[in-house]
Amino acid sequence: MRVLLTGAAGFLGRHLARRLAGVGCEVIGLSLEPVGLPAGMSFVAADVRDRSAIAGAVERVAPDAIVHLAALSHVGESWQRLSDYFAVNVLGTENVVAAARGRRLLFASTAEVYGLVPEAEQPIREERPLAPQSPYAMTKAAGERWVRAAGGTVLRLFNLVGPGQAPIFALPSFAAQLAAIEAGRAEPVLAIGNLTARRDFVHVEDGAEAVIRLLERGEPGEVYNLASGRATSIAEALERLIDRAGVQVRLAQDPERLRPVDIPLTCGDSSRLRALGWRPERGLDAALDELWCEARAVEGR
Repeated sequence: MRVLLTGAAGFLGRHLARRLAGVGCEVIGLSLEPVGLPAGMSFVAADVRDRSAIAGAVERVAPDAIVHLAALSHVGESWQRLSDYFAVNVLGTENVVAAARGRRLLFASTAEVYGLVPEAEQPIREERPLAPQSPYAMTKAAGERWVRAAGGTVLRLFNLVGPGQAPIFALPSFAAQLAAIEAGRAEPVLAIGNLTARRDFVHVEDGAEAVIRLLERGEPGEVYNLASGRATSIAEALERLIDRAGVQVRLAQDPERLRPVDIPLTCGDSSRLRALGWRPERGLDAALDELWCEARAVEGR
C-alpha cells in the first residue's frame, strides 16, 4: 500500500512512518520541509493551507491511502492563535479532503471535541454529541465534518505520550525540567499548571498501531476512539516522574501554563477499535520511562 502521510515530521507521524514501513507500506511524507522526517523517507513538499499544492502533491504521489495528521495541536496555545488554528486545522483539512477524491482517508482528531462530560457518563463513547470547549477542539470538530462527509475515517486521540513529544506539552516539559535539576543546571523548582486534571494516556506506539489497524479494517465514515479506558491525574504522572528523577523539588504554579478552560476528566471507551484487534500494549509507565531517559540524554547523562 502506498500511503501519503501529512504531518510526517510530527510526534505521531515519525512513529507511524516507521511502523508503516515495517509492515511493507511505501510511505511518502508530506511536510513543509524534510526537517524532522525519518531517515530515508520519501518526501513531497506542500503546505496543507495551499489547495493547489496539496492537489498537485496527491496527483504526483497517487497514494492508495492518505493519513492526515498535520495540525496545530496545543489546547492552550489555540486561544492565542485562533486564525492559525483555523487555517491549518479547518481549511487545511478541507484541502486534503478535496485532493483525496475518493481515496482511503484517515483523519486524526482529538478527544477534546467531547468537551465537558460528567464523570458518571465516562468512559466516553463515540456516539456522544460533540461539545468542544477550546478553539483547538472546535477546529478539529469542523475537520471531522469534512472528512466524514467525504467517507473518510476519524480517529479521536485521547492523550498520546511518549518519546519525541514536544516539551510544550505537560509530561515532556516536567521530564525536561527534572533532568535539568538533576544535572545541577537548574534550581529545584518545577513550573506547573493544573495538576488536578485526569487524562486517558496512550503510548504513541500504540497510537501508531491503531492507525495501521484502521487502514486495514476501519469502516469509511466511522469514528473510533483511541483510548486506554483508564484516567490518571497529571499530579500522579508527575509524582512518577519525580520518583524516577530521585530529586527533591518545589512546585511553583506558572500562570502561563493555565488554560481558560481545562476539562477536569477525559476517559475513553475504545470498544470499536478493540473489535478490530487493537489493544494498548505499552502504557503510561513505559512512556514515562522513555520520556525520562530522553530528557536525561539531552542533558548528557
